[in-house]
Amino acid sequence: MCRHVGYLGPAVSLAELLLEPAHSLLEQTWAPNDMRGGGTINADGFGVGWYRPDGAVARYRAAVPMWTDESFRQTAADVRSGAVVAAVRSATVGMPVTPGACAPFTDDTWLFSHNGRITGWPDSLAKLATRLEVVDLLTLEAATDSALLWALLRQRLAGGEEPDQAVRDLVCEVVAAAPDSRLNLLLSDGARLIATTWTHALWVRRTETSVAVASEPFGPAAGWVEVPDRCLLVADTADARVTSLSELSMGER
Repeated sequence: MCRHVGYLGPAVSLAELLLEPAHSLLEQTWAPNDMRGGGTINADGFGVGWYRPDGAVARYRAAVPMWTDESFRQTAADVRSGAVVAAVRSATVGMPVTPGACAPFTDDTWLFSHNGRITGWPDSLAKLATRLEVVDLLTLEAATDSALLWALLRQRLAGGEEPDQAVRDLVCEVVAAAPDSRLNLLLSDGARLIATTWTHALWVRRTETSVAVASEPFGPAAGWVEVPDRCLLVADTADARVTSLSELSMGER
């Protein structure tokens, strides 16, 4: 079921954040603690997105296990950023294993990751997909549920929806169309992290100067708080707010 990490705070190297801590995202590629029946390892690729000092987004993706990519190790040691979204992938059976299928997906200043799967794919989301422009469908980075979710969310953002409401509404629509899906979403614009829990785990840790969210805690154990299932988290370096999404299970908005 993949694993992802979001970070905002003082600039750190990608290695410090993703490779070196105890139970780092790197370790979670071969020894995840909480897959909840969604596979055993996360070896179907990985991706890391970060923000440069000028606010522009940079990204590194590969369709190989993170532990095999020596080039990324060097990049991770050299690159520093104060805003990062990273993910390791466990591909749903039948979906392609390509760099384009690896989160984070990006557009302009956005970074997006999906940890989960859509039940009944692709039929279950066919009706929602008809809302997209044909060119958006033709230019999906991969024929995967996560890539389509990003296209649907990107459409909402481009239409002017507030990011937290756009994420919430997307979860509502997908749950209605494809019950029993797993929808842990993670979105960032470099200044905030917006994440959901829907039948999978998410943790948050705040310090005086930083905030991190992760599918599984890493680094020092102190300070991590589990986000309840079926919730929306909106966090920045000053605050972290959790609201319930449980009413979605009853078909309410």
